[in-house]
This record gives sequence, C-alpha cells and structure tokens, in this order.
Amino acid sequence: MRFYLTTPIYYVNSTPSIGNAYTTAIGDMLVRHQRQRGVDTFYLTGVDEHATKVWRVAQEQGLEAQEYADRIAVPWRELAPQINAEVDFFLRTSDDGHKRFVQDFLQRMYDNGDIYEDVYAGLYCVGCEAFKTEEELTPDGLCPDHLVAPEWIEEKNYFFRLSAYQDKLLALYDERPDFVRPDFRFNEARSFIAGGLRDFSISRAGQPWGIPLPWDESQVAYVWADALVNYLSALTYARPGEDLRDEYWPVVHHLLGKDILRFHCVYWPAMLLSAGYEPPQQLFVHGYLLLDDKKISKSAGNAVDPLELIDVYGADAVRYWMARAISFGQDGSASLDDIRQRYDSELANDLGNLLSRTTAMVARYRDGKVRKGEAEPTLDLDALGADVARLLAPPGFDVTRALDTVWDGVRALNQYVTAEAPWQLAKDEANAKRLDGVLYNLVDGLTALAVALAPFLPETAPRILAALNQDDDLSWERVRNGVAAEVDGVAAAEPLFPRIELAPTTA
Repeated sequence: MRFYLTTPIYYVNSTPSIGNAYTTAIGDMLVRHQRQRGVDTFYLTGVDEHATKVWRVAQEQGLEAQEYADRIAVPWRELAPQINAEVDFFLRTSDDGHKRFVQDFLQRMYDNGDIYEDVYAGLYCVGCEAFKTEEELTPDGLCPDHLVAPEWIEEKNYFFRLSAYQDKLLALYDERPDFVRPDFRFNEARSFIAGGLRDFSISRAGQPWGIPLPWDESQVAYVWADALVNYLSALTYARPGEDLRDEYWPVVHHLLGKDILRFHCVYWPAMLLSAGYEPPQQLFVHGYLLLDDKKISKSAGNAVDPLELIDVYGADAVRYWMARAISFGQDGSASLDDIRQRYDSELANDLGNLLSRTTAMVARYRDGKVRKGEAEPTLDLDALGADVARLLAPPGFDVTRALDTVWDGVRALNQYVTAEAPWQLAKDEANAKRLDGVLYNLVDGLTALAVALAPFLPETAPRILAALNQDDDLSWERVRNGVAAEVDGVAAAEPLFPRIELAPTTA
C-alpha cells in the first residue's frame, strides 16, 4: 500500500520546456490516482545541477556555478504547481543532504572493489553528458540528438566495473519481466546488456563543479553517478529527522524519457547492486512529445514554454491535452492546434456543456432538487471505475487509455441527454418520476466521472462536484452507480471552460 514515483531530475542549463512539464504532469496523474485509492504516496522531482553544460552556461554569464544554479532552480521549482502537480519533495543535487549521501554511496562501491583508476580517452557529448562510441554517431560524426560533434577527452579518472554486473543484470531482467516497461523498451535494455557491457568512467578530473569523490577530492563524481543517486538520497533528508528508505525503497517507479534509458535501466541497477541496495521496482520509459514529428527540445530550437500554454488555456486543459494527444509510453506527434481543438470540442463542449445543461435542467424543471426516480442509468460506472483503475495501475501506466475510457463515459451521458430528451419529459406530469430518474442519472454520472477525472483535471473536478452540490470526497470508491446524494439548491453552472479568443497572428 505504498507508491513512490519519481520523474528524472532535469538539467538546469535553461528554463523548463513542455517536455519537462509533460513528464511532471503525467507522474502527478499516476500519484493522485493512487492517493484516491488510499495508498501512501510519495512523489519526487528535482534538478540536476552538476552537469558540464550547467557549469559552462554559468561561465558564459559570468557567474559562479552555484549562483547560476540558485537562480535557475527557481522556475524549475515553480513548474510543478504551475501545471497543478503536487510533489512531496523537490531535490537539488547541490543540497547538502544529497551530496553527503552520494559520497557515502560511491564509497560503498569503492569499498566493494568495483571502482578502479584508469585513463579515459574518447568522445564526450556535453549535451547528453555521455561518452559516445563511433557507432552511436551520425555518418558525419555528430551526436544524433544534438547534431553537434562530441569533444575528445583524455584524462585519468575512476571507472566503475559495470562489466562485472552483466550476468546479474541479465538474471534480474529474466526474473522480473515487468522491470522495464513498455515491453519493447525492456527488450531494448536487455539486448544492450546481452551485447556486452563496458566499464564506464565514474569521475571527472577536468571540472571543478560537482561532488568531490570521498577517497580523492581532486576529482568530482561524473554527473550521472551523482544524479541517479537522487532517487535514494531524497528519502534520507526529505523530511527532517526521518529516514524514509524502509518505507519507500525499493517500492519505487521511475519515469524517464527514452533518451536516458541506458543510464537508468543498465547503469543505475548495477550501481545499486554494487552499493548494497535493491534495484527499483520498475522503470517506465516514455517516448518523446513531438511537435510536427520533431522532438520538442531546446537543442532542436522548437522548445515550447509551458507557461505560455497555461496562461492561455489553464493548467487543467494543458494536462488534458498532454494525456490524450499521444499514447503515453510511445512517441507521438502533437500540434499546438490540437490543444485548441480539444479545448473547444472536448473540454468546453463534451464536458462543460454537459454540466451546464444538467444543472440548468435540474434548476428549471425541479427547482434545483435532485431526487431518485424511475429511469435506468445509461452507464455501468462500477465497471468504468474498475477499468480505469486497472489501466492506471503499475506496471502498465496506460494514462491515455484510462482518460479515453472516462471520456467515453462523458460522451455516453451526452448521448443519454439526447435520447431521453428531458425537455420533452417535462411537458407531461405523467413523466415526473422518469424525469426525476433521468436527471438523477445525469447528476450521478457526472459525480462519478468527476471523481474519475480528478487525477487528470484536479482543478476542474472539484468545481463539477460543487456545481452539483455533491460531497467533495475524491475517494475512488465513489466511481460507482448511485454515488450521488439527493440534494437541493442546484443552480445553472458557470461554464467550466469559457470561450477563448486568441489574438490574431501576423505574418
């Protein structure tokens, strides 16, 4: 009954993009749903400050690295609340608690005999913060993600004996077929391991920005050897005076983009085994949020500021678009036109008009009173709740199909209004009981669907319940038939998603 979820910690070489908001919002949906089901949850996000590119950006701006990190961490900390996400802890890798834990973690690996000194000579992509082989580059010798030539680095540093963990990692994958999801990402990671693992550098000698190695302070931890440890270190200082490792480790689920699969699905479990910790329960690898079939990223020059979208449409509408625009776990192409279309046709029309019509009819035909009558419901809300819960649960995390299922319910209620035509029933007193029943079924359906929508639309769902004069309890048990109470005082609701007039663009 515990659920610990993490986003990757984000590089602070620039401000947040819509891709960062995407992962944070989807993670929040999963955590909120578990909380609805009475599960003890913990949601972690944060920023990775010790990257080479962060240090270089600070130098370009004439700032000390820590001063730059302190400034740029502010918009990253604000990202979650701006997208209506509730996190339990925001970690910075410059936190003293994190630095202490990383040094202890690396010392454990060193004491286990898994770290040795050697000379590294090879290509390094600063954008990826990763060493590259010739096979990983384009025919022109460029990083395929950043389209820049990697730098040649030659320095003496420390290496982790990743090769010694090949058999253990293969055994882990064979014993736990749900360790990495979706399945094709599991196969990708396992194939990489089976192809042979090479030891990798775990320190940097040529950069002063980072966490000093405990046995050699002339070198700092390689950024991934620092950053990956955050998922564990956070539990030791997130709540002052408490160590949460026994509660939340290893029942942890990591969300990550496919570009960092190797670090999380190969390096990270091997490092944990070396330091004497159990690997995480699951790693879920999602695809890119694409804009017109191109990855949305700062390096691609097509980054979208999430705040601009939120300012126009509101956080709930942006969350809705993220969850429905592409199937979570897959690559998918979204467009900025799509959010406008979904706002108008689905949020404003399907859901908003349904609430407006229902409350207006209750107010007009029944003086605001909701009473049970003699009409059969059109929705099996018990089955809908079970389906959505199954889709949102680990290991599948099928956020998109879960929201699609709820929206099928919204559309079914709209069809119910058309089929039953309450305005016709209201013309004949002989239909009074049926009219009561139809209106009750609409209120009942909207109440249950509001609870089911709460993980996706956390600001909107309570507004629906308030408009229906229903209890604001969001427990998942309320996604069922007959949940609505008989109430008085229902008035015609204000629009949930008011019409938006966009400023005309100029050529």
